[in-house]
Amino acid sequence: MKSIVIEDVKKFSLKEVEEPTKEDGKVLIKVMKTGICGSDIHYWDLGNPKGLVMGHEYAGIVLDTGGREDLQIGDRVTALPLSPCGKCAACLKGDINYCPETWLHASGLSLDNPGGLAPLLKVRCDMVFKLPDNMSDEEGALVEPTAVGLHAIKLANISVGDKVLVVGGGIIGLVSAMFAKKSGASKVVITETNIERGKLAVSLGVADSYINALDEEEVKNNINKFDKVIECSGNSSAVNSALNFVIPSGKVVLVGVSMLPINYQSILHVMKELTVVGAIAYTKSEFKKCIDMIANKEIDVLKFVSKTVTLEDVQKSYEELTSKDNKSIKILIDPQK
Repeated sequence: MKSIVIEDVKKFSLKEVEEPTKEDGKVLIKVMKTGICGSDIHYWDLGNPKGLVMGHEYAGIVLDTGGREDLQIGDRVTALPLSPCGKCAACLKGDINYCPETWLHASGLSLDNPGGLAPLLKVRCDMVFKLPDNMSDEEGALVEPTAVGLHAIKLANISVGDKVLVVGGGIIGLVSAMFAKKSGASKVVITETNIERGKLAVSLGVADSYINALDEEEVKNNINKFDKVIECSGNSSAVNSALNFVIPSGKVVLVGVSMLPINYQSILHVMKELTVVGAIAYTKSEFKKCIDMIANKEIDVLKFVSKTVTLEDVQKSYEELTSKDNKSIKILIDPQK
């Protein structure tokens, strides 16, 4: 089957790869929609590991249940890409995102478990969730990034009336802003170097205003103004701006990921006595909660979808998402076309 694989630095190839076969304990899925994630872009930037078939945000149709009794062929599903051991202290507490093994064989993030940039994939039975009939494939593919935002906002512990800043207006930033509003924040602001994304956050109704991160005066006027800051970019400038924007004794949640070391202004962390926490993925209960919220129309995630493309357009889509003037938020791929 034709699949998208990493070939080199910022380069994909559309190649023939072996089709996944039936296997006990694994659900075989026909992939209907797959999302491009910011963490996928890091792998593409590095061009490593070569041969990796990415795509860990997806929805599809069950072709084989792998022995799971509550599933049937034809069921519409999505899944957590995680691969926890199920035995460590973190797993036994339900914190599978903390499991030391959870990323070693993660779907779409490891060579031995290819992801959704392909027509077919298989994933652990215990990671699969059925989608309600009233949820579209597009909504199913957005469950995973939505759960990332929900987990981050839970860690932020937002109180009614808090002023919240979100650094970065990509999909995780916008979802986090959406949940911050639902948590009772009195003001939600996005800061972005891409002004079009800042404007979009406001027009979509998830932010009250935006800060131009390249405007020194505007940045200066907002230092020490926010109770909670959700950082969703991961680079040095973004992380340090979060430390600047938050009030003394405030809280910063680091959601963005960098594959390389960053410069960190620890003096701000110390002098302002900040609480700085990392946020990684989500729990199974948070993932399920996002399915329920989308199905019950408590949140609208389709407004974040910019367009849907084919496998042949994946290279161009990654280039678009990393361009300076990019306006797209979430690009979905249809591997069946």
